[in-house]
Parts: sequence; C-alpha cells; structure tokens
Amino acid sequence: MLYQIHILIVTIMITNELIFDFNQQSNSSEWVILDDVVMGGSSYGDFQVNKNGHGQFFGAISTENNGGFSSVRYRLNKENIEKYSKFIITVKGDEKAYQFRVKNSRNDSHSYISIFQTTSSWQTIEIPFSEMYPVFRGRKLGEETYQGKQLQEIAFLIGNKKAENFRLEIDKIEISK
Repeated sequence: MLYQIHILIVTIMITNELIFDFNQQSNSSEWVILDDVVMGGSSYGDFQVNKNGHGQFFGAISTENNGGFSSVRYRLNKENIEKYSKFIITVKGDEKAYQFRVKNSRNDSHSYISIFQTTSSWQTIEIPFSEMYPVFRGRKLGEETYQGKQLQEIAFLIGNKKAENFRLEIDKIEISK
C-alpha cells in the first residue's frame, strides 16, 4: 500500500511544471507594472515579495480620465508546452475579481484571459487553456481560445470598472496536464 501511494505522489509531481514559485529570495524586479497611466488614467499598482515570501500585487484603481486598470507582468520563454492543458495558480486575495493573462509571444497585441474571483483565504485555481479567450484592450476577439503552444508572458490584471484598492498575494504558478 505504501508503495502505491509513493508512485501516485511521483506521478503528480511529474505532471506539473513550475512557472514561478515565490519565496523570500525571489527577484520581484522581473515583474513589471503596467497601469492605465499609459492611456491617461491615474491608477496605481505596485509589486513586491512580502515578508512571508509571496508575490504581492497591490494598489488603487481610479476611473478618472477613462482609467480603470492595473496589471503586473512577467516575461519568460516556454516553448512547446502542448503536452499541458491548464494553469494552476495559488493565490490569496481581497474578494475581488482578477484576470489571469497569457501571451504566446511578447509581441502579440492581444492576451488570452481567464477571470477568477478571490477569497481572503489561500485558494488553488485551475484554469484550462480551452477556457482562456483572446482580448485586446478589454474587447473580446472572435479568435480561438488559447492553444498552449508556447508561453512568453503571464500577467495578473484588475479592472472591475470601479474605483477600489486591491491586494493579491501569489504563491505559485504552474502548468499541468
């Protein structure tokens, strides 16, 4: 019986690939903020690794000057991820909705997104590639969903069409079969 359990644990570990796992030594400078100020808005976002070793995305959304969003992005280069079918993110939030966003290429103008609702407790959220739809500047495009062929950018965005403070803690991001 113990032998069977050991094999199950090994199988689970092999099917997930870590994209980012935050800890106190994580370099938060690789995570870049992009707010609505690029379009004349006045929202403010920041990102840091907190004292518990979690990534922390926080700030304030303003709807003034047609604003209303803040995002944090991380660039990577994952080729040939077709053997995977979903993202797994471990987060703790503020009971607000956020977007998890990915790009095939950092040069793409559109992102593939999934909207998730946070709680004030740690939660593990599975996001199937097939449920991530393409968006450009907040508008849904009529193209196919994320195919998971490659991955060059991941991001978190908040933009709930209202002025609000926000805080999202991120423990890890994985891809899985």
